[in-house]
Amino acid sequence: MEIVEDIVIVGAGIAGLTTSLGLHRLGIRSLVLESSDHLRITGFAFTTWKNAWKALDAIGIGESLRQQHNLTPSILVASTFLVQPPSEISFEGNEVRCLQRRLLLETLAKELPNGTIRFSSKVVSIEESGFFKVVHLADGTILKTKVLIGCDGVNLVVAKWLGLQKPVFTGRSAIRGYTNFKGGHGFGPKFRQFIGKGVRSGFLPCDDETVYWFLTWTPTSKEEELEEDPIKLKQFVISKLNDTPDEMKSVVEKALLHDITSSPLRYRRPWELLWANISKGNVCVAGDALHPMTPDLGQGGCSALEDGVVLARCLAEALQKPGEEIKAKVDDEEEYKRIEMGLKKFGQERRWRSFDLVSTAYMVGFIQQNNGKIMNFLRDKFLSRYISGLLLSKADFDCGMLN
Repeated sequence: MEIVEDIVIVGAGIAGLTTSLGLHRLGIRSLVLESSDHLRITGFAFTTWKNAWKALDAIGIGESLRQQHNLTPSILVASTFLVQPPSEISFEGNEVRCLQRRLLLETLAKELPNGTIRFSSKVVSIEESGFFKVVHLADGTILKTKVLIGCDGVNLVVAKWLGLQKPVFTGRSAIRGYTNFKGGHGFGPKFRQFIGKGVRSGFLPCDDETVYWFLTWTPTSKEEELEEDPIKLKQFVISKLNDTPDEMKSVVEKALLHDITSSPLRYRRPWELLWANISKGNVCVAGDALHPMTPDLGQGGCSALEDGVVLARCLAEALQKPGEEIKAKVDDEEEYKRIEMGLKKFGQERRWRSFDLVSTAYMVGFIQQNNGKIMNFLRDKFLSRYISGLLLSKADFDCGMLN
């Protein structure tokens, strides 16, 4: 038996839940399919810049999250290649915080009506049926929907249907973790980053007790196997921190093994975003399914929040005429055309923004982790402040309100 839904969103990550909550705020129901049996919390935390907080305010959860995360006043960037004082870039006039992913996803989920998220729902295939899409799940369930949105990250079920290529391995990997200091960490609220010799590391407090940290590097074939062994993973990170201050080392040393994770860094080739199908008919992708990027700008999660607000707005405009509560009494073909135009509008709004972020993040990562002596010298002497400025300039973006 087929279950009929107006809007089906694949993936209960940042983009998927933001889109669903945006639609809910506008009076439109959606169903979110999550392959796992619970909310998946990967990456622990991420830097939320001004653009992300505008998106969070647009869906009505910004204030509650602000109360749980400290404001970050500046970033200190130190070289591990040259002996020179660290440079400090002020974030004055910009709202920057380190947002715990678990708290974000739980807040998004709690704001949704009961039954919106369907767990243990792995999509195995997609078919067309007139003006509808038919979604087959691994448990045998069949869903028929007017709109299908892929927010399933790099799993790519919906993206593959649209013809998008798999994200490409950059040759770099990241180890991330968080450390809880009962009674307070005492580091203050500043973002600290250490760059040089092919390695980028740093840490950023989320609040008075929790610190998020990271290390990115270019692994050898043997080092790629570290992902399977958390003990060796932690030892490896510590071995890479010889030229960093003791506070960076202590953050990693005090981390629990289950609070450390490693993953290869993948991205979508920027030029693919210029001609690929972001949408096709009544199907589209958002978040990491659309624009997987390296973490060097700190915009992966932020841009997923932007996507959710813009997509909810475009869909609502397509499904509602001025003065309507939700659906006009239109035939399937007319409604399909309106949905198609709404998703095309979303693609037009997000294509160049995605291209800009993916390409800039890749360039920044290349400069920061380049191990050549000339590049190390140029970066540390002349490019460090420019790169830090890019973080702020790319965050100077407003996705707009829901309506």
